[in-house]
Amino acid sequence: MTAKLTQLGHYIGGKPVAGTSGRTAPVFNPALGVATTEVALATAAETRAAIASSRTALAEWAETPPLRRARVMFRFRELIEQHAGELAAIITREHGKVLADARGEVTRGLEIVEFACGIPQLLKGEYSDAVGKGIDSWSLRQPVGVCAGITPFNFPAMVPMWMFPVAIACGNTFVLKPSEKDPGCPLRLAELMTEAGAPAGVLNVVNGDKESVNTLLTDPGVDAISFVGSTPIAEHVYRTGSEAGKRVQALGGAKNHMVVMPDANPAEAAHALIGAAYGSAGERCMAISVAVAVGDAGDKLIAALKPELAAIKVLPGTAEGADMGPLVTREHRERVLGYVETGIQEGAKLVADGRKLSVPGHEQGFFMGPVLFDGVTEKMRVYREEIFGPVLVVMRAKSLDEALGLIERHEFGNGTSIFTRDGGAAREFTRRVAAGMVGINVPIPVPMAFHSFGGWKRSLFGPLHMHGPDGVRFYTRLKTVTARWPEGSKGAEFVMPTMK
Repeated sequence: MTAKLTQLGHYIGGKPVAGTSGRTAPVFNPALGVATTEVALATAAETRAAIASSRTALAEWAETPPLRRARVMFRFRELIEQHAGELAAIITREHGKVLADARGEVTRGLEIVEFACGIPQLLKGEYSDAVGKGIDSWSLRQPVGVCAGITPFNFPAMVPMWMFPVAIACGNTFVLKPSEKDPGCPLRLAELMTEAGAPAGVLNVVNGDKESVNTLLTDPGVDAISFVGSTPIAEHVYRTGSEAGKRVQALGGAKNHMVVMPDANPAEAAHALIGAAYGSAGERCMAISVAVAVGDAGDKLIAALKPELAAIKVLPGTAEGADMGPLVTREHRERVLGYVETGIQEGAKLVADGRKLSVPGHEQGFFMGPVLFDGVTEKMRVYREEIFGPVLVVMRAKSLDEALGLIERHEFGNGTSIFTRDGGAAREFTRRVAAGMVGINVPIPVPMAFHSFGGWKRSLFGPLHMHGPDGVRFYTRLKTVTARWPEGSKGAEFVMPTMK
């Protein structure tokens, strides 16, 4: 007889709430290949209950002085530090990434909370004295309202913390819809926000699928939507939310290129590529999935990569010395394996084949080893499409111009990097490359919290990037005031006012 799984519900009004829909989804331990819990999938009515809770909390929270909101964030920061090990363990158990990587994810999320602690300074407006005779002008930023976030499975701590700390610090309330694949960490973060002093309803978490997502996108109680996920869904979120009159930022897919110039040290470039391509089993929107070798760099790069590939330790995320854990689900693993087969059929040269890897004692886990293709061309699907797994493709380019052309023509423009010792080449690459985040001898150029994260082209829908200064802009509305205190009426004026 199969034991009944513990069910995770929602977090609404400052407390856990059981699901009532009767619909659930399994939550797997990817290293074991078995479901360890299940999560309730919310109905539209349950989602609207979370929205209503946030709407009720909004009026008081929006009027709370920024300094008091910042003090809640300071306490939240302390709680995250205290519970960092617990949060990382939840991530590894439900996602599969190695424990050190999970701790790093929590740290990167914590950095956004630290940024949000400075909200009194960040919300300061501008003031212009005497723009006209007896007339002053100033600006202020005010909350947008109820905001919602729809987040992916690959960063169950970091990506939610890209969103809700900044939104809440700005005076908004927030409804989070995390991935149903690994909901444990977002639910725990909501509990810690309540413990930090956030009033009930300021942060709600509703677990669900398409039904809850579409409710958030169309319900008039939601004023703004943030999304991170695949490009087709990002486009749907942007279009649907915008048509419903909401402010929307939607981050989509990626195919990040790393250009290796002939003067780059092959060993250093290979070392950087290994972590950037295969860390977290390639399940990162900023993973390097394409290496573009310029001139004669290709053969040297492949030779340097082979021993690095052979040394990768694929183990459960909790194992000592693990470099790479399993993929998140069996279905996702099968999808990635399908791309590998497609690459072979398209004529790419398979340099490293991790398809048959098996981890002793974890044969049912969702493991696969690293895959490396050489001789990949622009028309191949393994180049054009986002695989989101431990698959790196190597392409050859005759010049920096040719490498830049590849990046320019690709539909995605999330992140990119160049490895070179030539400052002139690095400067030209930085200025010309068609991507939102650029690294120079840095393989994964994820911006710090006080800068903003976002790509170009079909990697981003909407004008504003995420967290940092753009996060404050997205989660506030700008109001500009022009004022004078006349001594007496001078009669009606029928012309466009000018400052004389």
